[in-house]
Formats: sequence, structure tokens, C-alpha cells
Amino acid sequence: MNAEPTRPKEGVEGTVNEYEILLLLDPDLDEARQTEIVSRVQELVSKGGGSWDLHDPWGRRRLAYEIDHKAEGAYHLLHFTSEPETLDEVSRVLRIDDGVMRHMATRRIKGSPARPVAVAAPARNDAESQEAGEEEE
Repeated sequence: MNAEPTRPKEGVEGTVNEYEILLLLDPDLDEARQTEIVSRVQELVSKGGGSWDLHDPWGRRRLAYEIDHKAEGAYHLLHFTSEPETLDEVSRVLRIDDGVMRHMATRRIKGSPARPVAVAAPARNDAESQEAGEEEE
């Protein structure tokens, strides 16, 4: 007899994971079209039996290099819980959509914060006190 423990097969019902997708959308899209793309993802997650956890629009940011002759992009962070098949379908739809410049889907680490932790810039009064300290020296 085989003494090795059996591994569960991928795609078996009940394999629900937490995912996040970072969307990079065309900056020339109007707000309604961006909302439509995010709503389409939310609809696919709901149809697949998953749950929608977070939509965090980051706004327009400068790119490190141009993509399709564009120097900026509109970022959206999406968190949801679903089965792997649902993630495959979401990724397929995002690859087809012309408004999506790039997207990256990753599995969220259990115990990670629900919202991303941003590094804060020094407050205005902190910057002023640093300048005053430099002038005194």
C-alpha cells in the first residue's frame, strides 16, 4: 500500500483563497469607464461565489517607463476572496480589455493588513522644524 499522504487536487471545490489584483488602467479613460472595469471584476467575483473585500483607487501615478507611449497610469487595488477558477476568469477578462494596461494578481498572505501600509511623508511642521534646526547649526 501507498504510505504517502494524499494531496488535495487543485481546483477541488472549497479551495477558497484571498487574492489582490493591482490594476494599471489607461490614464486617458474617463472615471465612468474605470468604474465599469472595476465593476466588471466585482461582478465576476460575485458570480464565481467569491466575496468582494476592498477597492482602493490610488489615482494617477507616474510610471517608471512608458507603456504604449503613456508616462502615467491610473492604479486600483482590488481585494477579494474566491476560488482559483474565478481568478483565472478575471485575469482572462482583464487581458482582453483594452483599457487595462497591466494587471498583477497575487495571493494575499494570511494575517496581512486589510489595507496597504503606506510610508508617510513627513508632516509639514516636521519639515519646517528640520529646516529651522539646520539654520541654527
